[in-house]
Amino acid sequence: MNKLILCLSALALLSLVVRALAAEEAAPTPAPKPEITIPDDVELIKDVAYSLDGHKSHKLDILRPKNPPKDLMPVLVFIHGGGFRGGKTTAGYRHLMRFAQRGYFCASIDYRFSSEKKFPAQLQDCKCAIRFLRAKAKDYNLDPDHIGVWGGSAGGNLVAMLGTTGGVKEFEGDGGWQDQSSRVQAVVDYYGMTDFMAIHELVKQGKATERFMRQDGKDSASGLLGGPFWENPELARKASPTTYASKDDPPFYIFHGDQDPLTMHQQSELLDETLRKAGVDSHFYLVKGGKHGWPPRADVDDKVDAFFDEHLKKGK
Repeated sequence: MNKLILCLSALALLSLVVRALAAEEAAPTPAPKPEITIPDDVELIKDVAYSLDGHKSHKLDILRPKNPPKDLMPVLVFIHGGGFRGGKTTAGYRHLMRFAQRGYFCASIDYRFSSEKKFPAQLQDCKCAIRFLRAKAKDYNLDPDHIGVWGGSAGGNLVAMLGTTGGVKEFEGDGGWQDQSSRVQAVVDYYGMTDFMAIHELVKQGKATERFMRQDGKDSASGLLGGPFWENPELARKASPTTYASKDDPPFYIFHGDQDPLTMHQQSELLDETLRKAGVDSHFYLVKGGKHGWPPRADVDDKVDAFFDEHLKKGK
């Protein structure tokens, strides 16, 4: 009797395995994510080291015209997002390709994540990349006097910091090319955090939910600063672009979706207001229906194109 029970159990188990294998074979294989197609008239050069220290994260990808103009090319640098703890340079390709097709020298840069190094390492990396491009201006036939930066989310914070901290020596770092300036001439900020302590105030007032500042300190801002940012207000202000706004900052264009669930649009409005009060040429555009990012849309793209053309192309 026991042998019969064991035999029946074994047959039942075998049946389950066979059915599971059959279901696995029948299940559709997830479609691979489509690769980013580089247009025929754009050249992509990957993994160019921009720092003299040889760090694996100190790389940038170049997108430039395959038939470059004889004149010096204006420069556009994209800085990806990812909560300061992730992201890839490929995130910038979609944004940069149309500019490369129109004669811009474009670069999408990487930087150290907060899991490896805390603030201000990320900003120091970005400044090093700008200095590198200036140092290599003759090699790449680019215009060192017309460099614009563009980024979203964490990248939005970093480009805003680049725009407001020109000349702040402690943020330069020691990655090389110290004889070059890290100043930029135009900034486009997509939904970046701009004033960390203002987030804290809004949450305290009940005007924002606590998802913007997690009590366990695992939000992106706290990860960047090495602990709950509201417990270290001095450091939080040090990492906020609003702290440094001054009349010698370059022009800004700031974009934010009105339905962003991750970064409050009040952050972008506050940066725009602070810059204007300091005498900076700043513009703010609230993207209707925009969340934390949005698909290509003409109302935004046209404004970005016109802004960079105005401030980076000679003769404008």
